Amino acid sequence: MESKIEVISTVKIQHSPDLYKVVDALNRTLKEKDLMFGLALDQEDKNKAIFTIYRT
Repeated sequence: MESKIEVISTVKIQHSPDLYKVVDALNRTLKEKDLMFGLALDQEDKNKAIFTIYRT
């Protein structure tokens, strides 16, 4: 069985040390709604983070 992950939205935001806590809370709370959230440092600007919402 193949699972398909669809990117719903991506936004570049100011990086904050506690940002991962928000992403973790969203993932724990909304996983039963088939939503997943990701956070990555922007490779070009380390002061920015890329927040992505996925449908699983």
